[in-house]
Amino acid sequence: MTEQPPDSRPAIAAAVIVHDGRVLMVRRRVTEGSLSWQFPAGQVEDGESDEQAAVRETAEETGLTVRAVGYIGDRVHPTTGRTMAYIACEAVAGNAHVADEEELDAVAWCTTALLTEYVPYPLFEPVQRYLDSALKDK
Repeated sequence: MTEQPPDSRPAIAAAVIVHDGRVLMVRRRVTEGSLSWQFPAGQVEDGESDEQAAVRETAEETGLTVRAVGYIGDRVHPTTGRTMAYIACEAVAGNAHVADEEELDAVAWCTTALLTEYVPYPLFEPVQRYLDSALKDK
């Protein structure tokens, strides 16, 4: 089985933010009106690094100021065909809330158990390894 080539649109950068033993998830509004829990994320703009895009998108979507602290990995998303970059981030200032009501319906700081409920399919393996490490003993 061959892997599909990446979509020609710009990459998407996702912020994986762990704070106090929880990971930040956003419930995104999608075209059919269904809702989907994801990491804060958005398109990488011209001249912007994946890390800069993850930080900017988090602020735009949730009002939370974060700092990129590491690159987790990237892949072609199996459903969307878009190139995805996953960036480890830490909260610096603010409180997460729905700052972009057109894109988001809700935000939640999730424990491992709640994350499994909100995202009932396997996460990208490098992201899962990062979360297993960052959330252990919490």
